[in-house]
Amino acid sequence: MLAIIKPAGEGYIAEFRRHLLHPVEAVWAYLTDNEKLQQWFSELRVDSLREGGRILFDMQNGTFEEMTITSLEHNAVLAFTWGEDAVRFELYPAQEGCLLVMKETIQRPTPHTPRDLAGWHVCLDVIASLLDGRNFGSREKVWKPLYEQYKEAMDAIMK
Repeated sequence: MLAIIKPAGEGYIAEFRRHLLHPVEAVWAYLTDNEKLQQWFSELRVDSLREGGRILFDMQNGTFEEMTITSLEHNAVLAFTWGEDAVRFELYPAQEGCLLVMKETIQRPTPHTPRDLAGWHVCLDVIASLLDGRNFGSREKVWKPLYEQYKEAMDAIMK
């Protein structure tokens, strides 16, 4: 299911939801443990897991973009800056497993926004596959049609 994209102030919020058949603690590890984080988003690394701490984005050219952790509640909330935007992961225990809600607050959509949304979509699906012990396959094959769908969704919203 595509993210729900809604106006929020002068920008937008894209909300992704995934019901995962795994406990909150297992999902939390994929968000905060660098070894597990590398399996679904190889450019990210938690440098200091605390409010005010840092997450580093490897720009693949020898430099790192620093993102500040703005909210942290163990096994429940991880939020951090993402350039001018913000990313927030929330975990809720459910009868079977947990609900993962990921929100990206987008201040000013750009032509790159649909790429990011498709990327987050694939990353969340990869987390689910890893937790289930399944091979995800080609991320690019999955990403391309999602990119087109998110491009259409953003174009429709911004008209």
